[in-house]
Amino acid sequence: MTRFSSSVLKWYARNARPLPWRIRADPYRTLVSEVMLQQTRVETVVPYFDRWMARYPSIQDLAAASESAVLGLWEGLGYYARARNLHRAARLIVEDFEGQIPSDLGALCKLPGVGTYTAAAIASIAFGADEPAVDANVRRVLARAFRVRIEPNSRLAEERFLGIAAAHLPHGRASEFNQALMDLGATVCLPRRPRCGACPVAALCEARKCGAQAQLPLRADRKRIPRFLVDAAVVRRRDLVLIAKRPSKGLLGGLWEFPKTTLDKIPRRRGGVERRLASVLEGGYALRLRNREPLAVVHHAYSHFRVTVHAYICSTRAALRQGGLRWVKVDRLARYPMGKVDRRIAERLQSFKN
Repeated sequence: MTRFSSSVLKWYARNARPLPWRIRADPYRTLVSEVMLQQTRVETVVPYFDRWMARYPSIQDLAAASESAVLGLWEGLGYYARARNLHRAARLIVEDFEGQIPSDLGALCKLPGVGTYTAAAIASIAFGADEPAVDANVRRVLARAFRVRIEPNSRLAEERFLGIAAAHLPHGRASEFNQALMDLGATVCLPRRPRCGACPVAALCEARKCGAQAQLPLRADRKRIPRFLVDAAVVRRRDLVLIAKRPSKGLLGGLWEFPKTTLDKIPRRRGGVERRLASVLEGGYALRLRNREPLAVVHHAYSHFRVTVHAYICSTRAALRQGGLRWVKVDRLARYPMGKVDRRIAERLQSFKN
């Protein structure tokens, strides 16, 4: 055991976060937590994890669930491909592995939604394998402690960080070591204003010695985030409203939404709303709109773009001739899994109704 790993493990023994998936680190709970934690903060994940385990306490329970039910329970956590992949992985594990999550790193990487890091985390935490698991928090700790100045998001950087973590990984204690580094990065070695006075490896930190904590890890150049305008048609018929199911693949796949126009970077001109809504409803859904009334304007930031959605209450006389559309009662919209934008429109519609 190196001085670095010894210091980190001693700190972890006193400061480990009491997270629900650590109470009993079986393979299924570890798989669920690691997938939920992809690009999502711990404090956001905790209540979702607790609800998930109450509804689907085993891999068999998850495999037997419908995609709609899975997406409904996931609603609000974002990045819905994770939920679909987790559901697919559960069914594959039940069908091909007799319900036992594989411990082999190669087999884990073949599961839907499980990449190199997630596989290493599951292998080390759930099965005790001596595998380094390097996420963003761990990368930040290692970049500062060993002053790694390599272009981020490159193959060379990934190999460098994995090499450092492997060199200091104590045999038989990968689970503790990996989670200790995750916690250290999440609570002490923060992106901004790191708490160096509370760091167990401050005396070893090469970045701290030269005052370069703020410059490491190196950051990729930020790209300009595009902004889009979208119009949504909230088509009413008495106490019913029309919703459409998105394709199972792609952004918000499998979720329900109010029919919308496509993403548009060009600012709308006078009269453009009517033409755009009429075009998408007639061309895509074989519906003709009338009586448009503004309902809500919703702003939302996705991972790679931002969108402003203008929702309008509309009516139609046409019968449904397009698959994927459904008339539902307004007070039952909560039963249909939706993305955040459409859920906010649904909530506004509920208050509008009352």
